[in-house]
Amino acid sequence: MSWRVRQAGAADAAALSLVASATFLETFAGVLAGNDIVAHCAANNDPRKFIAWANDPLGAVTVAEVENGFAPVGYAVLTDPDLPVQPGPADIELKRIYTLSLMHGTGLGPALMEAAVEDAARLGRTRILLGVYGKNLRAHSFYKRQGFQVIGERQFLVGSTLHDDVVFARDI
Repeated sequence: MSWRVRQAGAADAAALSLVASATFLETFAGVLAGNDIVAHCAANNDPRKFIAWANDPLGAVTVAEVENGFAPVGYAVLTDPDLPVQPGPADIELKRIYTLSLMHGTGLGPALMEAAVEDAARLGRTRILLGVYGKNLRAHSFYKRQGFQVIGERQFLVGSTLHDDVVFARDI
């Protein structure tokens, strides 16, 4: 299946909201409590959030689409850091990076990461930070292959349950 990666804008907010909830549910169904997943998605994937991120001159949003019909199948969001580590003045947070599982193994994940790195460099940033669920070993492996190293931990609220996360960083 062929795909494309492009800069997202405010007009993509509804599609980004949909793929955000779909990828979160797909990633964590059977891992996290269903009611917590639904509450998390309702609170964190509102299209208005994606509009704000897309309009933020200090961040970037990327959408991945299949070329046949341009349905959204992944996305990435860069924002100012909001992690429990001391950020440097040129740090940026990869707040989200997800693809639907049907895209796993197609090279889309690395392409989204490459776009995030290019956007971070364009924004004058020199290091990317990210937080990931502590038990998501597939994601840990992906981030390590992309040059990230563990620099800390945090607790992350999903619905009403706190989970242990790992904080990674990578120089650009």
